[in-house]
Amino acid sequence: METITLRQQVARAAQFIGAKIAQKPTIAIILGSGLGALADAVSEATILLYTDIPYFPPTSVEGHRGRLLVGQLEGKNVAVLQGRAHGYEGHSLAQITLPIRVMHTLGVETLIVTNAAGGLNSGFQAGDLMLITDQINLPGMVGHNPLYGLNDPTLGPRFPGMNDAYDPALRALAQRVAEGQGLRLRQGVYVMLGGPSFETPAEVAFLRLIGGDAVGMSTASEVVVARHVGLRVLGLSLISNVLSPQPGQASPTHAEVLAATAAAMPRFIALIRGVVRAM
Repeated sequence: METITLRQQVARAAQFIGAKIAQKPTIAIILGSGLGALADAVSEATILLYTDIPYFPPTSVEGHRGRLLVGQLEGKNVAVLQGRAHGYEGHSLAQITLPIRVMHTLGVETLIVTNAAGGLNSGFQAGDLMLITDQINLPGMVGHNPLYGLNDPTLGPRFPGMNDAYDPALRALAQRVAEGQGLRLRQGVYVMLGGPSFETPAEVAFLRLIGGDAVGMSTASEVVVARHVGLRVLGLSLISNVLSPQPGQASPTHAEVLAATAAAMPRFIALIRGVVRAM
């Protein structure tokens, strides 16, 4: 039986997409839970289902449509990934992050990652937008890192640095755009957990203690791979609810996450469009 290497998987997926699109994207945007409405702003879009793209991981979570749109946004060539796969769906981290490598192969230079996240910072409110300044990749710290295994130096270095994983110049740009729109843009550290269960009060207290401002079940692994291949990264979290370390509080639900993201969608779309326009 033929063994298909990661590099071959990336090449075949990129070849499939490249044959379908008219222009190569330079910016890729990953849309998190309930944030897919931004895809409607992409014009002249070629739309591909993840299930049709070789080796792309399918999505099964509500709020993640599983479509790739390649077209124009604010005069830029973009690739918009409408939804993402997660480890708790049964995918390996190499599968989850394969789309990042494919985007890089297609010519993408900048990645914008977005997610809906629970607020850890007690000063946050549901509906806030948070600029990710750094991350705590808890799955990666205990052995679940997308770079585990033999390293192919043609894909990236064995030991990629993660200082300034979220590009300082892009963060400054996002702040300027938010100020110009009169938008309050929080800043903070994003913590990734494995999920799919939500956090206990004791876990919320722990995550606050180690410096987390928002928590979710994605993103950090994607950013590791993005830096592995040399992409610049901008990260944005939509705070869907604020978590409490006190026992007895009502547990969050995925329906609440989707409702909060829907309410904040106009501000989220305006910010992303403004950032892309200014890049």
